[in-house]
Amino acid sequence: MKLTRSLRQALLPLLLTATSLTATLAGSAAAADFNVAGLELNDLWVRASVPGQSNGAGYLQITNPSATADRLISVESDAATRTELHSVLNEDGVAKMRQVSGVDIPAHGSASLSPGGFHVMFLQLTGPFKQGSIVPVVLKFKNAGEIRVNFTVKPSTYNPGNQSMQGHGMGMKH
Repeated sequence: MKLTRSLRQALLPLLLTATSLTATLAGSAAAADFNVAGLELNDLWVRASVPGQSNGAGYLQITNPSATADRLISVESDAATRTELHSVLNEDGVAKMRQVSGVDIPAHGSASLSPGGFHVMFLQLTGPFKQGSIVPVVLKFKNAGEIRVNFTVKPSTYNPGNQSMQGHGMGMKH
């Protein structure tokens, strides 16, 4: 289709605005999966359930660019009967999970919930985590309040960075 010069001139500002908006949205999406209440939440994931598995663990990165520290104090999800914050402790050479009262996010700092450390624990799953689906979760922060997020279900063998806690939850003492 051949456009007249006047039509091209009329459409050019619209095209530039659309291009600018697309670039802005793409840039902000790449900056953080969720950017709410001054916190940036990235790489939210859980592993797909294997047959017979009744629990699961969720992981994410929290960045706090603000000058005020915050604290993740609890989690909720309909994906499990109970959802808690846990940490892995090493006692006498045995890795054991323990519930924690919260995870601190320092001002101008970050907190990592990752295999072998802090994590969201989904106890008594209401259904298996299926690869490719999402798990809705409400994260509750002391200052930022409630933030609704989605964890992506990765393959049951997913192991970012080749962590030593492969198969999290198997053989781990609670």
